[in-house]
Amino acid sequence: MTRGGITAALLASAALLSGCAEVGNAVDQGSRTADKVSACTEALGLADLNPLVDPAKLKERAADKERRLRELAGNVQDQDVKNALLGMAGSYVEVQKERIEDAGVVAGWVQRNVKKLDALRAACG
Repeated sequence: MTRGGITAALLASAALLSGCAEVGNAVDQGSRTADKVSACTEALGLADLNPLVDPAKLKERAADKERRLRELAGNVQDQDVKNALLGMAGSYVEVQKERIEDAGVVAGWVQRNVKKLDALRAACG
């Protein structure tokens, strides 16, 4: 192979490797986006809580939702989504500590949780 041919082959290899890096970056970005969408979808599905059930069962459900939201936060790269998920998880900690039998407590929690849910929707959008 001539010197010019070797140079052309090296340049073609460099271009190919550069293209691979760009594809790799695009795949990574796509994976992060998929993780974000998946986390947002699951979190929005967790955002309900029926205060009309037995208080012990309500607290058990709140503990499960908190755990699942924290797991989602641990698996998502987007910091805004992570913060919103942790904020929602914190609201379910509140449920576990409150006297759920009191309708005023439930109403206050619902108002606070709606704001956290709005923050999650904004981060996911």
